[in-house]
Amino acid sequence: MPKKPHTTQPESDAAIRVRALESILAEKGLIDPKALDALVDTYEHKIGPRNGAQVVARAWVDAAYKQRLLTDATAAIKEFGFSGLQGEDMVVVENTPDIHNVVVCTLCSCYPWPTLGLPPVWYKSAPYRARVVSDPRSVLKEFNTELPETVEVRTWDTTAELRYLVLPERPAGTENMTEAQLAELVTRDSMIGVTKAKAP
Repeated sequence: MPKKPHTTQPESDAAIRVRALESILAEKGLIDPKALDALVDTYEHKIGPRNGAQVVARAWVDAAYKQRLLTDATAAIKEFGFSGLQGEDMVVVENTPDIHNVVVCTLCSCYPWPTLGLPPVWYKSAPYRARVVSDPRSVLKEFNTELPETVEVRTWDTTAELRYLVLPERPAGTENMTEAQLAELVTRDSMIGVTKAKAP
């Protein structure tokens, strides 16, 4: 498990209110905390990132789609039906043997929900937001992503108007895999850029 950036900052007022509301609803038997945790996990790790994984896998097997994705990501992603709030204006940046891209939101936690689901806690943390800009290679190492010095690391700052998605490099040895099999190699973290796609 990679060491994740963490924060020692106090909880925000909103986070405290959400926790209190959840506690009251659980005490009244209106929600099951375990079911709620399972729902959050589903959106964070399964449904959300699976959308983006479909987009990446299609780009790996379809050169024309990949060109559309890199030219007009919003329209290309919408071909899958993934659009809407937090995903209205998208840009896709491609990792290559010479360039590795990583995404951050330095001001808050802007994130492409329709393609990646819920943002991970570390993505919203102040240490990640500051350090990935000033020292991205060290942050990547914490995710077990070590890159040769010859690889240029580019950090993209997401805003309320524009969200970025990383198109990871297609792993070697996947030439005979189907699009569905390739999608299984794509993780949320590889589409943020802190890791690479999984090896087959």
